[in-house]
Amino acid sequence: MKKGLKKLFFGCAGIALLAGGYIVYTSRGSNGETATYSTEAVTRGSITRVVSATGKIQAVNTVEVGSQVSGTIRKIFVDYNSSVKKGQLIAEIDATVLQAKVKESEANLNSAKASYAEAAAKVREARREHTRQKSLYAKNFIAKSDLESAETSAATTSAQLGSAKAKLDAAQATLEQSRTNLAYSEIYSPVNGTVVGKDVSEGQTVASSYQTPTLFTIAEDLTKMQVEAAVDEADIGYVKEGMPVTFTVDTYPEDTFSGAVRQVRLMAATTENVVTYTVIISAENPDLRLYPGMTANVTIETASAKNVLKVPNAALRVRMAGAPNGARTGSGDSKRAGSTSKANGSASQNGKGVQVVWILPESNDPGQVPMRVPVTVGLSDGSWTAVSGDLADGDLVVTGALSGAAATAKNSRANMPPRMF
Repeated sequence: MKKGLKKLFFGCAGIALLAGGYIVYTSRGSNGETATYSTEAVTRGSITRVVSATGKIQAVNTVEVGSQVSGTIRKIFVDYNSSVKKGQLIAEIDATVLQAKVKESEANLNSAKASYAEAAAKVREARREHTRQKSLYAKNFIAKSDLESAETSAATTSAQLGSAKAKLDAAQATLEQSRTNLAYSEIYSPVNGTVVGKDVSEGQTVASSYQTPTLFTIAEDLTKMQVEAAVDEADIGYVKEGMPVTFTVDTYPEDTFSGAVRQVRLMAATTENVVTYTVIISAENPDLRLYPGMTANVTIETASAKNVLKVPNAALRVRMAGAPNGARTGSGDSKRAGSTSKANGSASQNGKGVQVVWILPESNDPGQVPMRVPVTVGLSDGSWTAVSGDLADGDLVVTGALSGAAATAKNSRANMPPRMF
């Protein structure tokens, strides 16, 4: 009997020693060092989601002025950066050949008029002869064949008159075309604007036989510019017309310009297997500091949230096992206790948009137990994410482990140390 009690005593003592050793292990790492965590405070503020892109600055309306006739540039009246008005003469083409063409067309027109007059006279004569032959046939003075011959002559001369009229109209059209081409030898500005490109010089020959050559490029209004930005296909779905935009240019690195999305073009462009879409951004340029062709670094504000609780994104990537789900021990925070009691399971079990953060009750004292708190995530700017749930401004969320082989907190349910992985 005494020997049995003695065995029972030593058995209980061994169990007690093992339990004590495990408790010590759960509060320290394998190297004896108490685990601590990097933390950051939950804050309240604003979050803005943006899309970044690059693009070229261009005038809203740029007109390429060309020549519709061939010839030698005789005179140029403007240069780069010249301000021009609509209808202003900006260049002349040598019109010698064109003037000769006009005189030729006038001569052809006069000839066609004479031919028409001659045909009209023949028609009148043929009609009179037909009337006379008709009267004589009625009195049986001529044969029927004579009457039919007169009818044929009248019809033939009428057709010849129609042909002469067509030739007269063609000659008139040719003259108008020649005069128009002569007028095209003087090149006028089609808009009010500024000359930003000049591709010809005096004495240069231009040929418009196959395509219209560009002589000048005129930007209509440089006080209103646009940015043609290339937005990646991964971001284009967020961009909508009217969204606010800010951008910078290399020549003014400390200045920020503002604008708005005016158009999202649906045609994609593929460069080295990268698919982008062109977004047109309107911008004011009252002081003319922005030049056509500048490279713009664009930031498009696609969404924003004001006065929201936010946590660093690193806090949403922390994963632990064996830490309690409950409320702050001894804090008396009944709201936290009630809501976190349902936080059993992984983030995916909590539904779409629900994730988990880990908080320390008061401060990052060694040996503290992080608590698991489910939150509903909202807008993110890449560094911070808006959350809603049982969190308060100033709560310390775990963003990583600083020391210790594992997070050292007692698990009241599984008696296992929490781990970072």
